[in-house]
Amino acid sequence: MTEVREREGKKGEYTVEPVENGGAEPLGKKVPLDGDGVSVGDGKGVKLKRQVGLISGIALIVGTMIGSGIFVSPKGVLTQTDSVGMSLVVWLLCGVLATMGALCYAELGTVIPKSGAEYAYLFYLGPIPAYLFAWTSTIVIKPSSLSIIALSFGAYVAEPFFSSECGPPPMAIKMFAALAILLIVFINCASVKWATAVQNFFTAAKLLALVIIIIVGFVKLIQGDVRYLTPSTSFQGSSTNVFAYGIAFYQGLWAYDGWNQLNYITEELVKPHRNLPLAIIIGIPLVTVLYLLVNIAYFTAMSPDELLQSGAVAVTFANRTLGVMAWLMPVAVAFSTFGAANGTCFTAGRLTFVAAREGHMVEILSMVHVKRYTPFPALVFQSFIAILMLLPGDFESLVNYFSFAAWLFYGGTVAALLVLRYKHPEWHRPIKVPILIPIIVLIASVYLVIAPIIDEPALEYLFAFLFILAGLIFYVPFVHYKYVPPFMKHITVFFQLLLEVAPTSYFEPEEDEDA
Repeated sequence: MTEVREREGKKGEYTVEPVENGGAEPLGKKVPLDGDGVSVGDGKGVKLKRQVGLISGIALIVGTMIGSGIFVSPKGVLTQTDSVGMSLVVWLLCGVLATMGALCYAELGTVIPKSGAEYAYLFYLGPIPAYLFAWTSTIVIKPSSLSIIALSFGAYVAEPFFSSECGPPPMAIKMFAALAILLIVFINCASVKWATAVQNFFTAAKLLALVIIIIVGFVKLIQGDVRYLTPSTSFQGSSTNVFAYGIAFYQGLWAYDGWNQLNYITEELVKPHRNLPLAIIIGIPLVTVLYLLVNIAYFTAMSPDELLQSGAVAVTFANRTLGVMAWLMPVAVAFSTFGAANGTCFTAGRLTFVAAREGHMVEILSMVHVKRYTPFPALVFQSFIAILMLLPGDFESLVNYFSFAAWLFYGGTVAALLVLRYKHPEWHRPIKVPILIPIIVLIASVYLVIAPIIDEPALEYLFAFLFILAGLIFYVPFVHYKYVPPFMKHITVFFQLLLEVAPTSYFEPEEDEDA
């Protein structure tokens, strides 16, 4: 067991003993617990341990990308494209774009081996873009994503407890969602190994469910159910509105969201120079192929109109094809959403942790539990906001208007890659993508930011943009001028002792860690 105890009668200095059951590096070095956020001795304070391997990395990418969307409502793309053929083309192109974006992130992640993904890379465009990303993501995007996924989980878990006529009441769904978030944050705070084990299990379960759908689809194809999939009919009626395809891409890319998740935990990845690009190259094409095959399978059992009218496409598909085993699909959706929520919580906590470590959030959020060596305060903070977001009646529409912000920051991140190529051509790059790839991703990002606003202009986009800029109200006094209210030190020490956490710093990977 890890033991934390006062040494040599020096108030506020503790030593962290080695652990045997996973967690942090057994450094055995003294760490000040006085709230100043600076390690002492030779600088080797508490830090996160590299214990996420290749398989867990792939599971994090795949498990976070595959949420409820492909099971519940893959109809958003079809609504905008107006044809089966074009919807499949958009699904394929979304996978290609996600892969190209992830390859750009692989280069950045091996050149800048810090956790935090966009936050760490946007620093090279200046501290303000990085801060605005952290502000928007930690307050809105990350916790709201966790809440939405948890609500999907709550809806499917609550369903069996209530009559099919009325359905579960909203309060019951929110209760199950809140319980899911609490369980997930407990697992993530307790152990990195527990969190990755949960991710691996639920990823395997959802992959099995998708394979079942694909196998059934192949059987129906062999039986000749190809009415809506033949080239002569599948492209009939395709939309000619160029900007409508921007909305279609948004819908498709929402299902691919999570392609950048591994970059949030680079500091905990074993051999990141090898495993980061390898996990990306394996994980994202795997998801792309699965999404295409699952959509093809759906159209073997349903017409486009029936798919658009279905509230839960996978459940409708199962009811028509699996007979008495149709109950597998609701269970699969519950497993899928729980796994996606776990992955979202895992990475959201790391973003908050890294932002606080750089001085862009309150100091307590940058600290690590001295026994569990997880970013305990950051994880609790994110889950607290996510649970608060369950209280309003409907916040999903608000989140949709923040979606353009994600691609605004993705584009900025790829721009940072191009800037680094220009300013630092001498830097060693274990992965160096062809220059055309980041240029394509940057152009696509600009299109995806502008197209929805042109196609369906709304004041909410302006409000979302103003919220992003509102972060500067806090940046100027607390970050730029480094103003610290007198009471903050006492609050930091109080929570530090209450939560048993200690300051940490970033350390460059040692040679043996990347060998």
